[in-house]
Amino acid sequence: MTDMHVHTLRSEDSDETMEAYIGKAKENGVGTICFTDHVDVDPRFGGYRFFEPGKYWADYECAKNHAEGVTLLSGVEFGEPDLFTTEFDEICRQPFDFIIGSVHYMPQYPGMFFSELVASGVPAEDCYEAYWGAVLNCVRFGKFDCLGHLDIPKRYYGSLVYDEKLIREIFRVAVGNGIVLEVNTSSLRRGCDTMMPDAGLLEIYRSEGGKYAVVGSDAHRADDLGAGAAEAKALLAGCGIKEVTFVNRKMSVY
Repeated sequence: MTDMHVHTLRSEDSDETMEAYIGKAKENGVGTICFTDHVDVDPRFGGYRFFEPGKYWADYECAKNHAEGVTLLSGVEFGEPDLFTTEFDEICRQPFDFIIGSVHYMPQYPGMFFSELVASGVPAEDCYEAYWGAVLNCVRFGKFDCLGHLDIPKRYYGSLVYDEKLIREIFRVAVGNGIVLEVNTSSLRRGCDTMMPDAGLLEIYRSEGGKYAVVGSDAHRADDLGAGAAEAKALLAGCGIKEVTFVNRKMSVY
């Protein structure tokens, strides 16, 4: 198994070490781990400047000494790369294997994560309208490898709202810019019945030329490493989409 979305203590919302993940991988048969810590830039958000590349790389080099039998890959999850192009370009100059582009915050709701939008009574329809617009801007900017947790608002709202015409445009732009999807399994651990995205969205992705996806647990603790990977692989196979990994920012079919 491969897990291409894993967070460590170099993310502001995790306390886990790389070594702990490696130990868990040896227990549960995960053969490849990509450490994709958060890079959030906007000072209104909790992760502002938390990520320090030097400390990440020091951890990564040390972890290699414990990784016998487990392949390690380096990466980041960069929030809203289209809004923070200077910082994104700085990250791209680092020798990461893999970069996830994600939308966690929208300009219409500055500094408010999805859980805060729910708590504040923002309707799902309004959240999704802002979210899909932000996702479209993100993939238009491109320059990253994978679009993370496509329909993440459902993890907090428990529902999925989208306009198929807009979703198709997002997929066409992503495919045109060489961006693959992630099948993110964390929603299964948050009370949802489906992964992000579900089979319906994956079918639309495939119909718009999408052929590839990565599988990620979005783990923030070692116990969640590889969670849902078997289900994700089965989902991709059923949709006719190939699972891939990335090394040196180049895609490889798994």
